[in-house]
Amino acid sequence: MTDVHDAPPPMPPRDPDGHKGTFGTVGVIGGQCGGELMIGGPAFTALAALRSGCGLAMLAAPRPILPTILSVVPEATGLPLDRLDSGALDASAAAATIDRGLAGARVIAIGPGFGEAEPQRQVLLRLLAREDHPLVVDADALNLMATTSDVQGDLRAPAILTPHPGEFARIARSLDMDPDPVGPERRLESARALAARLGVVVVLKGPGTVVSDGLRAYVNPTGNPGLATGGSGDVLTGLCAGFVAQFHPRLDLLECAAMATWVHGHAADLLVGRRGTPRLIARELIEAIPDAIASYP
Repeated sequence: MTDVHDAPPPMPPRDPDGHKGTFGTVGVIGGQCGGELMIGGPAFTALAALRSGCGLAMLAAPRPILPTILSVVPEATGLPLDRLDSGALDASAAAATIDRGLAGARVIAIGPGFGEAEPQRQVLLRLLAREDHPLVVDADALNLMATTSDVQGDLRAPAILTPHPGEFARIARSLDMDPDPVGPERRLESARALAARLGVVVVLKGPGTVVSDGLRAYVNPTGNPGLATGGSGDVLTGLCAGFVAQFHPRLDLLECAAMATWVHGHAADLLVGRRGTPRLIARELIEAIPDAIASYP
């Protein structure tokens, strides 16, 4: 029997005497160059984490595009990931950079704009096998999980997965599961089943986003069609990571993810309420995060 809630947990008060270290560091791994150029996803994730109130954001991205990403989010610290002469990510060097540069991060978000080549898979699998950092796994990292032969056996890290229905279906099929991430009457059970199978928190995005850890579930009441825009999911990833950095382990991963989905949806509701039309872009959503947190229940 799943324990279902439709209200997010109370948000702990912010320490008036706190400093950057108090509110935690978020590591973000993403971005790619060569072929498609992907810079917005990791930038929006880092910005959203900072807007959520975390103390620091550290952005690991391929060396050639890191300055461009940091021009979007100069408040973040950059960690350049080297490439081989072929242009592919140097997985071994990237692992060393991540180990060194993100050792102090309380949470690592991986996937926005990351790419789905074999070196990216190696970086992801190494993080999935570690138990010392909570992960927020999104976008390309989810698709890499779906094409990994034994992802259930490889996964040891405490993790929040944030799939849209297509990403959810790919992971489920790789595990020989047959849930329905679209049908309103089956979304709750589908999220619960995948979370229980992998031992993670699943954030199944869409109307009435469902958050489940396999035993408990939260169905988010906020949000509107304005969230159907490029970069919106990257913002949610940053919010999840930002709240984990600030509140975990005082709050568990499901509670942090539930808070993030509420704030994400309410930020969109505030924007739509001001304009009267569900049309927005991700940068505006990020700017609305402080107002959404200010009216958190």
